[in-house]
Amino acid sequence: MSPAIVTTSLTRRFGDFTAVDEVNLTVAAGQFFGFLGPNGAGKSTTIKMLTGLLAPTSGSISILGEDLTEKSAEIKRQIGVVPEGLALFTRLTASEYLRFVGRMYGLDKTTTLDRTQELLEFMHLADEPKKLIADFSHGMQKKLALAAAVIHGPKILFLDEPFEGVDAVAAGTLKIMLQRMIARGVTIFLTSHVLEIVERLCTHVAIIHKGQLVAQGSLAELRAGAGRLSAASQAASNTLHLVSGTQSLGTQSLEQIFLEIVGASGETPTEQELSWLS
Repeated sequence: MSPAIVTTSLTRRFGDFTAVDEVNLTVAAGQFFGFLGPNGAGKSTTIKMLTGLLAPTSGSISILGEDLTEKSAEIKRQIGVVPEGLALFTRLTASEYLRFVGRMYGLDKTTTLDRTQELLEFMHLADEPKKLIADFSHGMQKKLALAAAVIHGPKILFLDEPFEGVDAVAAGTLKIMLQRMIARGVTIFLTSHVLEIVERLCTHVAIIHKGQLVAQGSLAELRAGAGRLSAASQAASNTLHLVSGTQSLGTQSLEQIFLEIVGASGETPTEQELSWLS
């Protein structure tokens, strides 16, 4: 099967600032893919480009084997997106919003109604049918955003911080749905700062730092030190490269690997102190 997502020298500049710099990324079809990086590393900018919300300054994006620039409308019908800001129509009820989204994706009325009811029940959002989205808790809004992103049966699902501010019960519901989608062959592209969740759910990971891709591979490859990319190899191809001298990371957690790769492993909380707390 063709890769679900391929970027070639993907770059986005804002004036003199380069937010994403020559990123070569490959995500196989059916993978649960984690896209990690510190704050400001370029994660959300990359997702906006991959979903057609932001045009690249240079480089190319292939989604499901098609060029995103040339087949934007067709591709957007086959992807689902849960953006970090959610972007819900808060003066609607959950049912009204899902029916609207379903019809915008071209679903017929009967299918839209059936899927709306099924999603509301699965997400435990059916108890108060007249409640406006504006009155939902943050966790309820997250679940509704995910329901809207999957109502049309996407082939790729992009999730930007889906577990942020979500309680354990809601997070459990979201995880069940995501695992079921993976079982059906859907590709999931996830960004999250909660590395324990990424380690538990994702099979492959890429790490972006200061706009550049610095690691890409399976968790096993990253632990073996084989997923880290040198600057030269990152610019040259999508292939995994072993950086000379990279130490095997053995059985370290994803958090430890992440800190080692982005260069923060030597930092300790005692290096800086607040004067009134010292």
